[in-house]
Order: sequence, then C-alpha cells, then structure tokens
Amino acid sequence: MPGEVEGTLMLIAAGEFSLGILGNAFIGLVNCVDWIKHRKIASIDLILTSLAISRITLLCVILLDCFILVLYPDVYAAGKQMRIIDYFWTLTNHLSVWFATCLSIFYFLKIANFLHPTFLWMKWRIDSAIPVILLGCLALSVFISLPVIENLNDDFRRCVKTKLKTNLTLRCRVNKAQYASIKICVNLLTLFPFSVSLIAFLLLILSLWRHTRRMRLHATGCRDPSIKAHVGAMKAVISFLLLFIAYYLAYLVATSSYFMPETELAVMVGELIALIYPSSHSLILILENKKLRQASLRLLWKVKHILQRRNC
Repeated sequence: MPGEVEGTLMLIAAGEFSLGILGNAFIGLVNCVDWIKHRKIASIDLILTSLAISRITLLCVILLDCFILVLYPDVYAAGKQMRIIDYFWTLTNHLSVWFATCLSIFYFLKIANFLHPTFLWMKWRIDSAIPVILLGCLALSVFISLPVIENLNDDFRRCVKTKLKTNLTLRCRVNKAQYASIKICVNLLTLFPFSVSLIAFLLLILSLWRHTRRMRLHATGCRDPSIKAHVGAMKAVISFLLLFIAYYLAYLVATSSYFMPETELAVMVGELIALIYPSSHSLILILENKKLRQASLRLLWKVKHILQRRNC
C-alpha cells in the first residue's frame, strides 16, 4: 500500500493527467470533426492532431509507470512488462518533441517575412510536405527508441528494486552503467529538434523586429495583423521551449534516479514534473489557436447553459 507521500503524489499526478487528457483530446476531437465535416484537413490542424495524439499516449505511459511503481512493485521489478513501458515512453517522448518542432517550423515559415530563395521555396512547399514530414518523424522516433528496449534486461529492473545486495552488486553496477550510457545518448538526441525550435523562435524575433521597423518607417499603426501573428506564434514556440526544458530535466531525474538511494520517490517526483509539459502546453495551444479558442468558448457556454437550466 502507498504511504501518505506516495498517495499525495499519485493524486497530483492523476489531476495533471486528467487536465492533459482533456486538453489534448479536445484538440484532436475539434480537428477530427472539422476534418470529417469539410473532408479535408489543414496542415496546422494535422500537426496539432498528431501532437495531441502523441501527448495523450505520453501522458498514459507516464501515469501508468508511476502507478505500477507504487502499487505493483513486483511487476516493476520483473522487467518483462516494463520493457514495453520504457520503449513507449521513449517513443512518445521523441514523437512529442519532433511534432512540436514541426509546429514551430510551420509557424516560422507561414508567418516570418524573409526574401531568401530557400525560405520562399520552403514556404511554398511546406503544406504539401507536412504529411511526409510527420511520417518521417514517426519512423525516426521508432528507430531512435529501439536501443532502449534492447539494452533493458531483467537484471536491471531487479537492481532497481533490490538496490544493493551482495550477490548482485557487481552485476547491478554493470547493468546501470550500460543503461545510463544508452539513456544519455537517447536523451541528447532530443536536443536536436529542441535546437531547431529555438532557431525558429530566434528567426521569428528577427522577422518581427524587421517588420516593426518597416511599419515605423512607413508610419503604419501598431495594430498590424502580421505583428499579431508574430506574437501569437512566438508565444506558442516559447511556451514549448520553456516547458520542454522543465520536462527534459524531470525526465533526466526520472531516468537517472536508479542511481539514487530512494529510487521510487525520485522517479515519482520526476514523473510529476514531467506531466506538466504535455498537459499545460496543450492549453496554451488552444488559447493561441483561433478555431480551438472559439470552440472552447462555445463548449464553456453550453456547459454554463446546462448548469443554469439544472439549477432553475
């Protein structure tokens, strides 16, 4: 049975999970309904839907790992079932990062104003290339995640739960060192899409600066639609960057906590922080997307109307 600390952390994790599922499911549902209604889907909606699906899976994997660790430690120590969880956590982690990077690149190409031929060519081709790019991200994430399940053996998971026992000490050190090397390499690979998003954000700032300077030279009002689009895109990208940094650090804590004395508590704290990223970023995307924001307002109005009718 979980103690008071573990029980409290599990309740917080369940709350974050529920918030993330509602936000991401709302994004996917609105875009899918619009897809069925118009029999076509815009590139931005396809990216957001793919991102929402990957984050729903990521949330489920993190929460499942957290609950198994506390409620079913024998399953956690067995190793066989946990191979699947570790693989899907790594897979959905990379998918979420790559899809968010695709969103950052899409915002940059659609909103930024540059006259370089390469930029103009990419801007013209991006809509037709989005499905191929998303499939490429899926294939790349699957390939990157394979070393994790190959390197994770039953002895390692047994070491996680048994800590240091005399007859397992040397073998545990070897297994932990091997697992740590793979995890570090896999985690470092996520820094590449993060760097691409950071570059896209900096280029958006440059584009906004150049645009505002032109507007001042021509004495145009500050309420220019392009400025509003720049600011909205920058909010979405910077929120992803900041939340991903927090998530990345929490992910490192959760995966490297096998070297700490209190493994279970460290893993739970890391997973609790990790849940913030896929949960809160979806809400930011809803607020920054006009269609999703209007759909959420209509939904809130309907809920308010239903509650008022019940109270009458």
